[in-house]
Amino acid sequence: MIRTADLDALPVREAVPALVSALDARGTAVLCAPPGTGKTTLVPLVLAGLAGGGPRRRVVVAEPRRIAARAAARRMAWLLGEAVGGSVGFTVRGERVTGPGTVVEVVTTGVLLQRLQRDQELSGVDVVILDECHERHLDADTVAAFLLDVRETLRPELRLVAASATTDAAGWARVLGGAPVVEAARVSYPVETVWAPPPRPVRPPHGMRVDPAQLAHVASVVRRALAERSGDVLCFLPGVGEIARVAGQLGGVDAEVLQIHGRAPAAVQDAALSVAQHRRVILSTAVAESSLTVPGVRVVVDSGLAREPRVDHARGLGALATVRASRAAGRQRAGRAGREAPGAVYRCWAEAEDARLPAFPSPEIRIADLAQFALQAACWGDPDATGLALLDPPPAGAMAAAREVLVAVGAVSPAHRVTPRGQRMARLGLHPRLARALLDGSAALGARRAAELVALLSEEPPREYGDDLAAVWRRARAGGDAYAARWRTEAERLRRAVPESAGPPATPPLPAAPLSGSAAGDPLREGPLSDDAAAGLVAALAFPERVARARSEGAFLMAGGTAAEVGDGSPLRSAGWVAVAVADRGPHSASARVRLAAVIDEDTARAAARHLLASGEEVRWEDGDLVARTAERLGAIELAVRPLKNPDPGLVRAALLDGLRSEGLGLLRWSADAHALRARLGFLHRTLGGGWPDVQDDDALLERADDWLEPELSRARRRADLGRIDAGQALNRLLPWATGEAARLDELAPERIEVPSGSRIRLDYSAEHGQGHGQPVLAVKLQEMFGLAETPKVAGVPVLVHLLSPAGRPAAVTADLASFWQGGYRAVRAELRGRYPKHPWPEDPATAEPTRHTNARLRRQQ
Repeated sequence: MIRTADLDALPVREAVPALVSALDARGTAVLCAPPGTGKTTLVPLVLAGLAGGGPRRRVVVAEPRRIAARAAARRMAWLLGEAVGGSVGFTVRGERVTGPGTVVEVVTTGVLLQRLQRDQELSGVDVVILDECHERHLDADTVAAFLLDVRETLRPELRLVAASATTDAAGWARVLGGAPVVEAARVSYPVETVWAPPPRPVRPPHGMRVDPAQLAHVASVVRRALAERSGDVLCFLPGVGEIARVAGQLGGVDAEVLQIHGRAPAAVQDAALSVAQHRRVILSTAVAESSLTVPGVRVVVDSGLAREPRVDHARGLGALATVRASRAAGRQRAGRAGREAPGAVYRCWAEAEDARLPAFPSPEIRIADLAQFALQAACWGDPDATGLALLDPPPAGAMAAAREVLVAVGAVSPAHRVTPRGQRMARLGLHPRLARALLDGSAALGARRAAELVALLSEEPPREYGDDLAAVWRRARAGGDAYAARWRTEAERLRRAVPESAGPPATPPLPAAPLSGSAAGDPLREGPLSDDAAAGLVAALAFPERVARARSEGAFLMAGGTAAEVGDGSPLRSAGWVAVAVADRGPHSASARVRLAAVIDEDTARAAARHLLASGEEVRWEDGDLVARTAERLGAIELAVRPLKNPDPGLVRAALLDGLRSEGLGLLRWSADAHALRARLGFLHRTLGGGWPDVQDDDALLERADDWLEPELSRARRRADLGRIDAGQALNRLLPWATGEAARLDELAPERIEVPSGSRIRLDYSAEHGQGHGQPVLAVKLQEMFGLAETPKVAGVPVLVHLLSPAGRPAAVTADLASFWQGGYRAVRAELRGRYPKHPWPEDPATAEPTRHTNARLRRQQ
């Protein structure tokens, strides 16, 4: 019997007429309805004609999560007075509960994506509702784009609703072609906000790490909420690990503690979503943010943390990262407390921080690995995704990295067109890397064993299982926990997707070059593979860039170029080669930490990562000298090396230039005269410009290596040869010989000038000695300059005179001798004549005789 009173009591009922009118007029609509109004349960029933009359239509509701899909189907069936599988059913990966009379089907967005690829017209479906579209999951964005394409080209009568409690309504309306926005009134109960920041600063999250002090604080806030409020407490945490740690700190509370997340057993999920007779604390990930009503909840404790995918495209490492939850997520979480009665939300951060939080979650299309999206787009016929109506376009760099992966696994051609192999991969519902491992691994191991291993890789096993994939496989086979149960279900699904053949061949083949998409290749060994070898093969097939060779015990280098380390006590520490399935790398860490890997041998690494094999001549500057060798590499891993006796001269010259760039022109032989010539030429370039070259800048000189280092550079073969090149002689080649100016070098920038005493004193043209003015410096004893009124000039520039004491120590600096004799000299004379009484200190230096000698010698000469 239909529960009419319950249906009529749902607040979204008031917005239904406007929604129906919008769909009748435009075929698309955006529905904004606050949490608890019934948008997920009443609207599909009305549009299907199951509640309130109207024509009978088949409605598909797409939910972002399996738990939400099951819960929504159960709730709608209850409202109709039926069991699930009657008028209302659901389909999630690995489970389908529908019947011949099913009119409303709740599916995950991933399931709907697969259906669209098999049947682009979505035959028999009249309405699609994309629920919780604010979460911006990549599958949901992709489904929306595909459905709009279907409406435009194949089925303009297909109706489409984007529904959410908090979303960018204007953006979705634009993407849906100017769809009307229908808003349901907010009738949820008031929720009081309690700000509960930690008493002491905690470290911000990074990677997957959350400060234990933050989790201890969350547990203390849960205890506070239990003491201060009535009703059940719903606590939001970023992940399964954090849920387990907080649960461990809630021992002894007067309430049942439940843990709800995507991996939780169905019985636990059902218990959390059912009315209870006793008080509960429900620790949940973001699965409870949307779509679900958790009965009895009056209090929400929000840790303020969430998980988002991150990918390092250069290193092929993808992982989840802990981030601050958005303000939109905070509103969704708080709304859980006010669905059935007035409630409260305890926010574990300061009120002042709230305004600095992001407004909405980051769309997955901006931050996630796009290989699966790119394959879906290629199968749809739009490899670049440029023709898809997306709220946010995919980043060009991420798409380029995704296409490289697809080409490597044989899913698309070099022109990015989907191959038959790629179409088969897309139907498996796996990341293309795992699809490659399943297809090619089945040929070597048989479908059952390959499916079991790929199922292990598709959902990371619990950390307590260890980091050795083969040992994890054995433990999952024998395990009776929730993970093992889910693993068996997924392994069976994958096995059915790749039918078991008569069994693996006696000589199991490994994949050929990935671009061919073939599963035939050279055999590595006789007989069936052991479990350890099979685990290594599948991991290597899935992640060829992560095959890794040992550098030292526990330390490896992956083919992609990233260093990796295994933990202390790991059975992998002594392995020579491993295939890394799961790794993460902290923001300031030089090496990735291996979380799951399998032992392999070099032959397996070569076969699985054959597209990374390269060999050839390598001539480069390395560790301070030229290295010339023939090398075979597997990506960044050096497999075999032998010296190269006669390297290509062009490569040698280029490597020597690299050495000069990295270590500087000091590798050449610089005599004192060479340094002086460089300084003189630098002075003329600064002063006169014209044809006088810029020789002070190393980069500028290296750009003109052909003009001044040849032929010596072409004859050089190693560092020592560079040290024999006379830099001064080579620099002479840069002088402006063609204009004749080179002959004036000694006139314009003489090495020495004659001073009044008759001495020829060397000039210092180094710019740093000219106090920033580029003036040459003349360092001369003061007595040798007596009688000279005008400061000497070089190329029209007055020299900077450093007047020295008789002992050669600085006494004064001037660029105007006449002024110095009239003023500054008196102070110098007063200071120095008592210290050097044997030297002349005339009262009028402008008329005195210059000398290099003492008074006594002057008298003897007279």
